[in-house]
Amino acid sequence: MWVENSWKDYEVLDTSDGEKLERWGKYLLIRPDPQIIWKGIKKHPLWKYADAVYSRSKSGGGSWSQNKLPPEWEIGFQIEENKNLKFIIKPTGFKHTGLFPEQAVNWKWFYDLIKNAGRKIKVLNLFAYTGGATVAAAAAGAEVCHVDASKGMVTQAKQNMAINGMTYAPVRYIVDDCRKFCERELRRQNKYDAVIMDPPSYGRGPGGEVWKLEDCISDLITLTSKLLSDKPLFFLINSYTAGLSPATVQYMLNYSLSHINGGKTESGELGLYVTQTGGILPCGSSVRWTLINK
Repeated sequence: MWVENSWKDYEVLDTSDGEKLERWGKYLLIRPDPQIIWKGIKKHPLWKYADAVYSRSKSGGGSWSQNKLPPEWEIGFQIEENKNLKFIIKPTGFKHTGLFPEQAVNWKWFYDLIKNAGRKIKVLNLFAYTGGATVAAAAAGAEVCHVDASKGMVTQAKQNMAINGMTYAPVRYIVDDCRKFCERELRRQNKYDAVIMDPPSYGRGPGGEVWKLEDCISDLITLTSKLLSDKPLFFLINSYTAGLSPATVQYMLNYSLSHINGGKTESGELGLYVTQTGGILPCGSSVRWTLINK
């Protein structure tokens, strides 16, 4: 399991009864989590002092109660010594906050790869959300193409870049269906040295395109593998779909990249430490491919 334990501004304080108590900077949130099936062990004293609690509705969606949060605030993550990344936190009506802290372990992984590549790296970030990975890749010196179907998410990604002082970094923002964009890039013969892919379990593109991970992921991996340059650096796929094992995604990625010699693939769960118990909360999975010996 890949776990990032160097967060200072984020912490999972405790978990039980389908919920997690989190600290985001100076604010305490309680949010539901389907992985938390254990019950009756809410021992941390801060459960009763949460600034906001998210509850799901039986009819779908959900809402925040006891909400004492500002519309937004900032937290930071130290990617390396003397290098701190900043992110805007904005709790939404879908329980999300605009950041997935477990991804920090992947940010560090590809940050080092990009920084030590000895050449300019061009990154394609698909389903890029609010740009946590975009910020990390750009901070390492990469040129990034950030693609997401949500205009609002892309707007927040630009804001994240701005608070990091990287407004003029070489980042191209695209609001589009990821598959359609990749098909056009292939026709244009554009190439990338690295791909980051963080697809949702289910979603719709800006034109109403339906996305279901199990049905679409294999074709998308094959398509994006054709966008890799002659000297690719890495390929990263994240998944939050419970029924899709990391080994399955690893198999598909190995198959699509089998024509590239010298590659190494690894897969594993992502996790976050729980302060109260010392345990690790599972938070999805990742598959990483890196070109080696070239």
